[in-house]
Amino acid sequence: MDTEAQQTERDRSSRPFESENSDASEDNSDGSEEISDTRGQEGRSRFALVSWIADWLPGGRISLTLLVCLLFLLLLNAFVARPFQIPSGSMESGLRIGDRVLVNKLAYRFGAQPRRGDVIVFDGTGYFGDADYIKRVVGVGGDHVVCCDKKGRIVVNGRSVDESSFLYPGDSPSTVSFDVAVPEGTLFVLGDHRSDSSDSRDHLGSPGGGMIPVDDVVGRADWIVWPSGHATRLHRPDAYARVSAAESAHG
Repeated sequence: MDTEAQQTERDRSSRPFESENSDASEDNSDGSEEISDTRGQEGRSRFALVSWIADWLPGGRISLTLLVCLLFLLLLNAFVARPFQIPSGSMESGLRIGDRVLVNKLAYRFGAQPRRGDVIVFDGTGYFGDADYIKRVVGVGGDHVVCCDKKGRIVVNGRSVDESSFLYPGDSPSTVSFDVAVPEGTLFVLGDHRSDSSDSRDHLGSPGGGMIPVDDVVGRADWIVWPSGHATRLHRPDAYARVSAAESAHG
């Protein structure tokens, strides 16, 4: 009964409008009123379609609104940003177990590449395990990464890196010695909690030599969004700022 009453009211309100537009169209010889009326009809058609969908869905307009929001979130998750939960302590103390981080999936699109110091999420299938992992980029394609110098620091392209601003308190840069050349199109990654992280060091003898293909990177972790008391933006540290480009280091 309510639906029929609403439809009757809409029908009544539309008649004077249509009549007035018809009269105006006859008085106006340049056709402008006819264009306006066409636009009005298109607008009413779209409104009618929305109303029809809302009437068809259980719950009406509330369900339609929720469906649109869900579709928006799915598109956002697929192409723009994606939330991840930190499952282990390998990136402490910056990222704690249970933290939710927002991963920017557009960070390395349109020609951009991961940079040293970035915290990335990548698909470890075939390299680390059948799961997504979060680590820090220490070396990019063409880099020469060595552990360690006389002071126990990691050396990238001949430059010692002071990682104290993000390394887990009490950890050394690495208890495992390595001397690797990072192939083009791949990354050498380490966890910030070196004594509690399975990373590129542990897979040097595995297929791929512990390197992560850039194509397998999901995106860059830009924000801690939960818990609210720990929410913050993740910045690239200055530790690698003085590292020379690979070409200069080898030139």
